[in-house]
Amino acid sequence: MQSSVSVLTTRRPPADAVRPRMALGLVVVLIAAFFAALAPSPAHAADQLLSQGRPATAFSTENASFPASAAVDGNTGTRWSSAFSDPQWLQVDLGSVQQLTRVTLDWEAAYAKTFQIQTSTDATTWTTVYSTTTGTGGTQNLTVTGSGRYVRLYGTTRATPYGYSLWEFQVYGPGSTTPPDDFWGSTSDIPAANNAVEVKILNRTNGKYPDSQVYWSFNGQTHSIAEQPYLDMPANSAGRMYFYLGSPTSPYYDFIEFTVGDHVFNGNTTRVDAFGLKLAMRLHTKDGYDTEVGENRQTFAEDRATTFQRFTDAVPGQFKVLAQTQAPYRIIAPGSDPSFRAGGANANYFTSYAQSVGVTAATSDIFGCAASLAADPTMCAALNRHVATLPASQQSDPAQFYTAAPANYYAKFWHDNAISHLAYGFPYDDVAGQSSFISHADPQWLLVAVGW
Repeated sequence: MQSSVSVLTTRRPPADAVRPRMALGLVVVLIAAFFAALAPSPAHAADQLLSQGRPATAFSTENASFPASAAVDGNTGTRWSSAFSDPQWLQVDLGSVQQLTRVTLDWEAAYAKTFQIQTSTDATTWTTVYSTTTGTGGTQNLTVTGSGRYVRLYGTTRATPYGYSLWEFQVYGPGSTTPPDDFWGSTSDIPAANNAVEVKILNRTNGKYPDSQVYWSFNGQTHSIAEQPYLDMPANSAGRMYFYLGSPTSPYYDFIEFTVGDHVFNGNTTRVDAFGLKLAMRLHTKDGYDTEVGENRQTFAEDRATTFQRFTDAVPGQFKVLAQTQAPYRIIAPGSDPSFRAGGANANYFTSYAQSVGVTAATSDIFGCAASLAADPTMCAALNRHVATLPASQQSDPAQFYTAAPANYYAKFWHDNAISHLAYGFPYDDVAGQSSFISHADPQWLLVAVGW
């Protein structure tokens, strides 16, 4: 996202510089100027507002009346407001990597004195493109140079005792896209779909398996990507596409889920049952929408044994067994492990906490959002995230999730290692928009990266 708009200024000679004896020269100059005027001037891309209506998230919100989305809705009567603490951030997902030219901040009275504007391709690693320690509030038009899919305001010092509050957070650029990075490779060779969407499967096993040993399976078809990397996917209901490494029946496998209509794609990567293989999806639609979900680049880049070890190191003692029960093939969800089920050592893990909010449910049913919780997504999500005892206005704030036990630390790990921190760690992880579900009309192509 790197472009600038320049202004061309025409300079005129002093009035006394033109004399009768220079008449012929003046005619020549005027003729040259006439033809120069006919010649096309250098093109400069006009800025486009890239952020309006795009998905926005924040480190915190003051309450439900001031969501992150209010800062990118184009309505100067609505605003995002944070909790009254430092630091805080607000970020917007532009959908694809874009060149940037400027950012406009329309502050409410509660503004930032010290802040940065940062960009990222994966919402994990950030680059600062603007920084100040003397923020003025009001409306600030900031010239920036850089690129990224995600753009965020990162505030470290408030100018008032209140939080940070923006009527509008506007990101501008020429609107030209840049490939996110080499991870996805070229997309220019993807065939046009005859059916609903063209799917391309990518080998991202870091050399562990050749293309001839990376398999996909869908609707009775099974192929290695060496023989067939594409699938012209028809409309289908509640489908799954499986991926295998080594052989078509390998215990190293995983899947994505989707419902595909004639003119819409709905789908997700999932960790609801288990982690089997590293997976990421990138959806591109005919209107230019471009988004990705799944494990982040750092997780794809590391060896499988490292991922298992990082999981073990990251979770409390009760959850470490999840990386052992079916190792080295899978890290299973806690609701599937005998230790969290009736008679197991951790069968009462959630019991007291659930009862404190009037819920009587087995620990395994809380992890699985089953039995009485099957019809109560909000409560099930709140229990898994350990926000059930907080005011309703704070239960959708990701900054509050998983801050204390008991909580679903299995789900937390996959969020911590996902693109934009979006993952399906339990069945109702879509509450408050935290899942890896993506949906858009008129899909053009879908990339699926399979990792080791």
